[in-house]
Amino acid sequence: MWPFPPPLGSSIPGVCEPESLLPFMNPEAVVQKQLDAYNARDIEAFMEVWAEDAQYYAHPSTILANGAEAIRERHVLRFQEPNLHGLLVKRVVLGSTVVDYETVTRTFPEGPGILHVVAIYEVTGDRISKAWFLIGPKILDSGDS
Repeated sequence: MWPFPPPLGSSIPGVCEPESLLPFMNPEAVVQKQLDAYNARDIEAFMEVWAEDAQYYAHPSTILANGAEAIRERHVLRFQEPNLHGLLVKRVVLGSTVVDYETVTRTFPEGPGILHVVAIYEVTGDRISKAWFLIGPKILDSGDS
C-alpha cells in the first residue's frame, strides 16, 4: 500500500488511471457549464449536462423533477425571465460533489428580486445525476433606484 500519493507516471493496481477519465469533464466544469447556460437562458446547453434520469430536489428529499424532461419543463418558463441570473458567490468541490452558494435574480409575480440559494450537485461522468436546492426567502426589490 502506498503511504503517499504515487509518483507521477506510476500506477496502483485496481485504481483508475487518469487517462481513462479524459472523456469526462471534471465535476466543477460540468456545474460551471450548467450555470453558464442558465445565465445565457439557453435551455439546450443547460440540458446537455443533466443525465436522462437526473433527480432534482428541494433539500433534503422533496423531489421537484424526476428525469431530464421534467427538469427541462421546470426551466423553460423561467428562462423567459429577462433578468434571470445566478451570481456564484462561493463554490466548494469535494470529489464528484459540487456545492454552490449563489444569489439568483428573478422576476417573481410580485416583481423583481433575489433569492439566496445553496445548490448541491452530484456529478456522474460528465452529467449532473442529482441536485438538491436550499432556497432562502424572496427578497423583492424595494423599487427605490
